[in-house]
Amino acid sequence: MKINWGTGIVLAFIGFISFIMYFVITMNVDKKLEHDLVTEDYYAEELMYQADINKLENANKLSENIRYERTDEGLLIVFPSNLDFNKISGNVFLYRPSNKQLDFETKISLSELHLLIPDKRLVDGRWNIKIDWQYNNVPYLYKETINY
Repeated sequence: MKINWGTGIVLAFIGFISFIMYFVITMNVDKKLEHDLVTEDYYAEELMYQADINKLENANKLSENIRYERTDEGLLIVFPSNLDFNKISGNVFLYRPSNKQLDFETKISLSELHLLIPDKRLVDGRWNIKIDWQYNNVPYLYKETINY
């Protein structure tokens, strides 16, 4: 059978469409290629971005900022030593980029100048930590990427 140029063009189109459909179906079905937005309300959080910038500037003005340490018990978040821990409030959000089921948020309640996140809540790997806190009604924000 002889294939003329018209049949060749039709076969090329069918091959190209099949190639594209294979990748579209693969991207929609394969779970390891699934990627979510960082947060569910991404656009609402984008509108609050200027408030986060202001909180980061407040934190940069502190003489001593938050620091963290990895201990045998877990992740120890240490607040500035010149502050009264009774006046500190806020939230700690740990985001795991590779698995959103591991994300969690905890309220800051201090009995000393540090907060311990237990080792059993954290798996090894990369975490994004965001501490949104207030001291004397002044908002602060601490963001860091850590490898646990």
